[in-house]
Order: sequence, then structure tokens, then C-alpha cells
Amino acid sequence: MEKLTFADFDLPVKILDVLADLELFEPTPIQEKSLKPILSGRDVMGIAQTGTGKTLAYLLPVLKAWKYSKSGNPSVLVLVPTRELVVQVAEIIEKLTENITARVIGIYGGKNINTQKLLFNDGCDILVGTPGRVMDLAIDNAISLREVQKLIIDEFDEMLNLGFRPQLSHIIQMMKEKRQNILFSATMTEAVDEMLAQYFAGPIEISLAKSGTPLEKIDQTAYKVENFNTKINLLEHLLKNNEDMSKVLIFNNNKKNADVLFTKFDELFPGQFDVIHSNKSQNYRLKAMKSFENGEVRGLITTDIMARGLDISDVTHVINFETPEVPEQYIHRIGRTGRADKDGKAITFVTKKEEPLILDIELLMDKELKFVDFPEEVTINPKKIASEEDEIVMKNPAQVKLYEGGGAFHEKKEKNKKENWGGPSKRKTPKKFGANRAQQKTISKSKRKK
Repeated sequence: MEKLTFADFDLPVKILDVLADLELFEPTPIQEKSLKPILSGRDVMGIAQTGTGKTLAYLLPVLKAWKYSKSGNPSVLVLVPTRELVVQVAEIIEKLTENITARVIGIYGGKNINTQKLLFNDGCDILVGTPGRVMDLAIDNAISLREVQKLIIDEFDEMLNLGFRPQLSHIIQMMKEKRQNILFSATMTEAVDEMLAQYFAGPIEISLAKSGTPLEKIDQTAYKVENFNTKINLLEHLLKNNEDMSKVLIFNNNKKNADVLFTKFDELFPGQFDVIHSNKSQNYRLKAMKSFENGEVRGLITTDIMARGLDISDVTHVINFETPEVPEQYIHRIGRTGRADKDGKAITFVTKKEEPLILDIELLMDKELKFVDFPEEVTINPKKIASEEDEIVMKNPAQVKLYEGGGAFHEKKEKNKKENWGGPSKRKTPKKFGANRAQQKTISKSKRKK
């Protein structure tokens, strides 16, 4: 059977020219499945793994149907969960619309809102933003959402995981009911189901693969490792002995551990690694991403802020330095490699404490990870970090008497024992109502006279 091309979907020539410049000719499966339903004007709910081309799946049909508006208010609204995704999606739209007249604006929190208001002086056709900042600008009347004809919510499940439901609800209420809703999500959760039932009328569901299905092109392996510091030794060994680890994305579970790892690797591999997490400024994060994308640094150490939606080309390896606590996050993390039908590798470091998390991941994927023998030449560092220290357990808890007099909790030295000489508990209970301080003083004086 002959493969479909973008030209088969009757896209505008000006957009086809841009796709050709980008060497994009054939749609991915999710793009092929989505183009016609979205062009029909019906609400659409797309379920697809990360790295499958969801962004073009909703942008191409929307841009085909898009018409210039003289009002200056956006007719297309794209909501995404993170600042990095705002920048990425806005850049893709600007590229796709370079041959047509379209005013594209990207907005997110963390920047001066008054400065962002000025961006709308010349009007806006397609607005890309995070829910919080879009809502704030709409409340301040800097933008009107009444003319939005296409509402696109990307990474729907992550939006709800991050607590954006109130903002999404508020934004939806600001728009007219007659519009097309296009929703994309990597997983179908209860929260997604609830919001679909409340706000969206019977969307067509397009599902590329069940939640948790790993990408076929990714080779997944794992190592059993003693602790955090031994993981550092193992990663150092792998990087020094594998030249093919040329563009590496390294995931930690929190910002503190990401900073610790970066400090160590900046000593071991000066200038070859950078770090990104939510405590870094937006300019720093964008600069670090650009350096990584352009191959100026070998690796990027990060948290799950980089696990969703971001399209960084040719990532050779994803390293789960720490096993993700939520099984679905494993899928999102490893989806940063093996993109655009290329091969990728994902390596996970697993301590004994993390083994139950691996079982959850394997159950989600319906696939077992391949464990590799720990290299003999790698030194095992017995020193633990604070989060790995054993919990303090009370010895012989059964012998501790909590309520009996003379028990361990109530035994006092003789010199610390005190007798009650008429403290508050021996006095009469004061009146709670109707007696002010003056009345109480009068009562006290009369008692002394007696």
C-alpha cells in the first residue's frame, strides 16, 4: 500500500513548502489519524505517546482552516503546561506560518505581565500560553477569548497533574460555547475523564497506543546500584567508556539531587554538562536547552520538567539516574530519545529501595526491563546521602509504657518534681461570658475584704 503524504490532505501550498524545507513529507501515524477528524470540525480527544508528532497533528489541520481576523483577538488558543513548551510550540507555529499572515504570541508566567500586555498592541491571531498567564491577561482585559474558534489543550493529563484545572475551567467559561475543542494527552486518567464529561460534548477519540506502551525504537536496560554516590561512579564510567553517549539527558527526581549531580559532573567533565529545573531562571533554562540542542554541551541534567512534550533532536541516551516515582513519568522520560523514527537508548539506575517502582513500570508497559551486570571496575561508594539513610526505629517499643504512672514517658528525676501550689487548675473556673476585666477586679477586691 502506497504511503500517504501531507499533500494528500490538501494542505495549503505555503504550508507544504515549509514542511518540504523541514524535510517533512509523510505524516506520522497520529498525524495521519488526526488530520481528517480535526478538519471535520468535531471535538477531538487524541491519546498518543510522547514523541509521536502530536504538535503537527493538531497544528496542520487548524492552520489549513485558519482565516485572518481583523478584530485583533485570537481565534486559536493553544494551552500547554510549561514555559518551555510555550516557546517550542510558538516557534513551530511561526515557522509553519512564515508564508502566511499570522500574528503568533507566546505567553507564560515568570515574566512581567505589563510587558506581555504590550505584545497585544498590534493584535494576535494565534495565542500559545500556560493556563495561569492566559487567565490573568483575560481577567485584566488585555485579551478577549470570546472570538476563540479553536481551543487546543496539549498534554491534558499533565495540566491536571500540575493542578491547572481551576484555571482551565475559568478559561473555558470565558469563551463562547460554539468552538472546536482539540485535546491531546499521553495518558487517559480519571481526572481527564471527569473534565471531558463536564466541558466537552462527545469528542471523537483517536488512540494511537494504550497508555504505557513503550516506543519500539528504544532499547531499555537497567543496572542494580548500591546508592546515589555509586550511581555517580557508574555514570562516570559509562560516559568515559562509551563515545556514542554524545547527547545525554539525565533525569533526577528532585532539584536538590539534580544540583548535587551537576556540581559533581562539572568537576569530572568541565563544561560538558548543564542543569535545568524550575528554580533556574527562564533565560537560563532556554539558553541551556539551546546549548544542548546545538551540541555545545554533551549532557543535560534535569528533573521531570523536561519529560513532557519538548522536542530535542537526536538525544542518544536517556539516563534515569533516579527511578521515577510515577510509572507514567518513565514513559515520558524515555520518549525524549528514539524520536522521529530513530533508535534510542534508555538506561535506569535502580537501588533496592527503588525496585518496587520498577515493578510498577514493568506492569504499566507489560514488558520487563533488561538488567545488565554491574561493572566490576566501578567502585562502590558506601556513603549514603540524607534521603537514603535508614529511618530511626525505637528499640523495644513494647517496653515503653505510655499511660501508667512511673512509665518511661513520665519518670522524672526527684529534683525536677514539683508540687501544685494552687496553679490555674486549682483555681475556680473564670467566667467565660459577660464579665469584663473591670468586673473581675471588683469581684477580686470584695473577696479580699471578706
